[in-house]
Amino acid sequence: MTSPTRAFVDLGAIRDNLQGVRDAVGPGVLVLAAVKANAYGHGAVAVARMIEASGVADWLGVATVPEGIQLRRAGITLPILKLSPAFDDELRDAVDHRLTLTVASPHAVRALEQVCRESGSLATVHLKVDTGMGRVGVDVERAPELAAAVEASAQLDLQGIFTHLPISDAESGRAFTRDQLARFDAVVAAIQDRIGRRVELVHASNSGGILGHPGARYDMVRPGIMSYGYYPDATTPRTIALRPAMTVATRLSFVKQVAAGTPIGYGGTWTAPEDTVIGTFPAGYADGFNRLFSNRGTVLIDGAALPVVGRVCMDQSMVDLGPGSSHQPGDEVVLLGRSGEQTWDADDWARTLGTISYEVTCQIAPRVDRIHVGG
Repeated sequence: MTSPTRAFVDLGAIRDNLQGVRDAVGPGVLVLAAVKANAYGHGAVAVARMIEASGVADWLGVATVPEGIQLRRAGITLPILKLSPAFDDELRDAVDHRLTLTVASPHAVRALEQVCRESGSLATVHLKVDTGMGRVGVDVERAPELAAAVEASAQLDLQGIFTHLPISDAESGRAFTRDQLARFDAVVAAIQDRIGRRVELVHASNSGGILGHPGARYDMVRPGIMSYGYYPDATTPRTIALRPAMTVATRLSFVKQVAAGTPIGYGGTWTAPEDTVIGTFPAGYADGFNRLFSNRGTVLIDGAALPVVGRVCMDQSMVDLGPGSSHQPGDEVVLLGRSGEQTWDADDWARTLGTISYEVTCQIAPRVDRIHVGG
């Protein structure tokens, strides 16, 4: 049995999006596909298996140690980078599961070195440098010294240096990103001069960097939201064609005729302005269909965009099917995706909710079964 509300994930679309990245950056640049947050809600294991089988990416990126372990236990053998520092009590498991770890402080280097010494292991690490994000990373001034400490360790292999570009997706951030990349170039040169060799993998570009800053590709790029078919900002250059991979659909569970003046849902926040037909469908905020869609959301039925009415409930929501509607229980309701010539995608959700497409796909709840197709 599957849940009545299901997310259909087109693995072929993800593959094509990543192939577009690979074609754009050329054969000399590796591709790290971000599959953190359950592959942005699309199903990390299935997506990672497709990537490994098709060869459209060389690395995978995760946010947590358990995410990386899940992939290893599913049989994934590609290199996996944990994109932020791990906690001390996670290090042994991370090393045992062959995760490449991010280091950004002397404490992180010492803690990982100790774990490796005790277990007789060698850990591959990437040094994260903060060049303008202000979130995670060693300061530019301290980076060469920290890199030297890693290089001097018999337990650690400094394979990469990377940074993150916080405004690369927006046209307004072009000057900031240019300055940031100049700082990054300088610190990479200083690190390599300090340790006396070239570091294998230098990387900076997220989706915005890939699409709008071709000079920032270095040795590897890290596509995120673009892998799943969305541009990171309305002003991001559309230099690579993308195709959304997720459709979320359910079915009408109940249909009823109501008279003008009938209140609908909790609090009676919507009243029928005329005799009409109300449909109920089994999706609500526990499924990721946001409560903010109450009286302002849209769903697609038989190629028509119809309004959500009343408050979105935990498990059910209502739609005004219109006077004289002939829709019946069992008819498909598309919450996210395409019906006929109409589309209502994660960007449309984001505009309605005042958020971004990333949050939309990530918040499709676990009880919504992922059905993977086209792999």
